[in-house]
Amino acid sequence: MSFVIKRLGIEDAAAYRAIRLEALTNHPEAFVSTPEGFAQKSDDEIRQTLETLTIFGAVLPDRRLGGINAFLRNEGLKEQHRGWMIQVYVRPEHRGSGMAQVLVEHLAEYAKHHVLQIHLGVWSENIPAIKLYKRLGFETYGTEPRYLFVNGRFIDEHLMVRFLDKAPIESDQE
Repeated sequence: MSFVIKRLGIEDAAAYRAIRLEALTNHPEAFVSTPEGFAQKSDDEIRQTLETLTIFGAVLPDRRLGGINAFLRNEGLKEQHRGWMIQVYVRPEHRGSGMAQVLVEHLAEYAKHHVLQIHLGVWSENIPAIKLYKRLGFETYGTEPRYLFVNGRFIDEHLMVRFLDKAPIESDQE
C-alpha cells in the first residue's frame, strides 16, 4: 500500500473532519471527545484545530486520509520539554499495513526537534496499539483507572512515555 505522511493544513479541513468523526464514532472508548460534540464544531473551529495542533495524515493515492495523529506540546515554562501524541487513528482497512507505525515514527521525528519526551494515553484493552507503542520505545508509567465512562462501562487508560533523548528499547513485551 502506498501513502505519504504530511502535516495537515486548513486546506485539509474536510478530510480531517471526516476521519476524526469516523474515529470518534467507531471507537468512543479511545477518545475523550464525543462524535456529537465534534460534529457540532464549525468549519472555523476545525481550521483553528488544524492551526493549533500539529496533525499528520497518511494520504492515500486517491487523496483520502488513511490515518491521522496529532502532536501537542506542553506550553508551561516548567513542562515545555514534554509533548503529547493524541488523536491516533488508522482506518480499519489499513490496520496491519504499517501505517500506524509510520505515523508514530513520523510524529516522533518531528517531536525530537521540539521536546525531550512524548506522552500518550491508550485504552488499556487496546492490545495492538499497546504492543506497537512498546515496540517503538514507549514505556507504561501508570494506569488511570476509570478514566472514561462509555456506553455504561468504565474505561481505564494506560499512560505511556518515550524519552527522545535516549535510544528507544525495542520490545515485544506486553
